[in-house]
Amino acid sequence: MKAAVVRAFGEPLVIEERPDPEPGPGQVRVAVEASGLCHTDIHAAHGDWPVKPRPPFVPGHEGVGLVEKLGDGVTHLAVGQRVAVPWLGWACGRCEHCLTGWETLCEQQVNTGYGCDGGYAEKMLAWADFAQPVPEGITAVDAAPLTCAGVTTYKALKVAGVRPAQLVAVSGIGGLGHLAVQYAKIAGAQVAAIDVTDDKLELAAELGADIVIDARKDDVGTALKQHGGAHAAIALAVDTASFEAVNSGLRRGGRLVMVALPAHGTVRVPVFDTVLNGTSVIGSIVGTRQDLAEVFRLHAAGLTRVIHETRPLTAVNDCIGEVLRGEVRARIVFDLGAGR
Repeated sequence: MKAAVVRAFGEPLVIEERPDPEPGPGQVRVAVEASGLCHTDIHAAHGDWPVKPRPPFVPGHEGVGLVEKLGDGVTHLAVGQRVAVPWLGWACGRCEHCLTGWETLCEQQVNTGYGCDGGYAEKMLAWADFAQPVPEGITAVDAAPLTCAGVTTYKALKVAGVRPAQLVAVSGIGGLGHLAVQYAKIAGAQVAAIDVTDDKLELAAELGADIVIDARKDDVGTALKQHGGAHAAIALAVDTASFEAVNSGLRRGGRLVMVALPAHGTVRVPVFDTVLNGTSVIGSIVGTRQDLAEVFRLHAAGLTRVIHETRPLTAVNDCIGEVLRGEVRARIVFDLGAGR
């Protein structure tokens, strides 16, 4: 099988031939049809974060494909079934976090494309209990971005406690942000979309944003306060200044939900304003299996649109460059199933 491999941090990925992986007990082998390019994959390939993966490894945590082989003990999945393999590749199922519906906080978790090989390959392994069945009617290229960008923003809105008629600010309209706008609208919220590129602001308006704020021209906090301030702000732009900007636009009692992970991000939170205004700063990390199942149900019901462009896996390094330069409107998806 072909795979795009990180051989050294910061170096171009290498397309190489590897043997087909064999599933162990409780695992399945997946013939990958599509795999999304998430900014997290770039952080992994560059070794940006304090906890680093170990090269050589295959990145990718938005892999979607057909189950090809079952490991011992797997009875709830079938060969030929389409599944998605998310960031949460495995969790212990026994700790306090797992037992209380917060498996994404499990300290023993294994992350796809980080702690184990991911979806930038023609075939990959997945723990069967964490391989999410994809409902009929959802294509692989749509399912791939939903597997991370979708579930991550959906969960962030849950964490924010968004209710109908509230004002939700979505900072950063791209692979994650274009879905966050849609989930906020589904929740009945008024949406303020914030970005620094014309095409992404236009996309946000097209997807239902009620207010668009061009952070190149407007002070974000002031613009939000002109509308009463945001009840919740979902911070998706990979830039620490954008976190502080949107935090300044919260109304009293508002909640800043941090999602994006800048490589060396530190945000200054004004103590006086935070205390006096009763605002909150919250971290939100991806979503659970149940969250992903809900995301797929919403899409199967026709309530969301996934904006993507497909590329061959051999273009991976060029695609990473496009993402870093901000040239991608929403999501790039590697199409690995075209030849099957």
